[in-house]
Amino acid sequence: MAVGEVRPGYELWRPNREKSKAITTKFVLVLLLAATTVLAALITITGFSLMVGGSGMSVICLIYVLLYAFFTFLVMRWNRGILPVVASLSVILAIFCATGANSWFSRDKSGFDEGLVSSSVIGVLVIILLVLQLVVAAVALYAFNQNWHVEEERPIGYGEDYGAGATPDDVEPLPA
Repeated sequence: MAVGEVRPGYELWRPNREKSKAITTKFVLVLLLAATTVLAALITITGFSLMVGGSGMSVICLIYVLLYAFFTFLVMRWNRGILPVVASLSVILAIFCATGANSWFSRDKSGFDEGLVSSSVIGVLVIILLVLQLVVAAVALYAFNQNWHVEEERPIGYGEDYGAGATPDDVEPLPA
């Protein structure tokens, strides 16, 4: 039998995805990733005219917005493989935020161009994004340790997962 195939009369069951701790972690991580997407998009849109000037940071910001939207989609589908990628890119984004936040506050003087909002407001948003990324990295690593990928093979209709409500006494033995 090939890898990933299920024997006739059996189904794949992912017991760790049914635990309330895993469901809560997934929900929290999806919210954090969506918040990161929105906040990164807000920073990119409001400061885009200031980031375009040769630094290339505007392109990196747009890439991060698209990546985090994609990560949100994958986590909603229980993709465990993306969690270490989320954690590592969150740490990298946190480093970008930590090194770049001061430059937004330095622009709050006369003679500097302004974006759609004040540079100090963008600086505060960058600091909020920094803290958010540290939380995202921690939650993603916590979720990775919950073993969302574990699969078990069991007879069809056996167990109470996904609201099936069957008990072992209700299942007839399969012919050999």
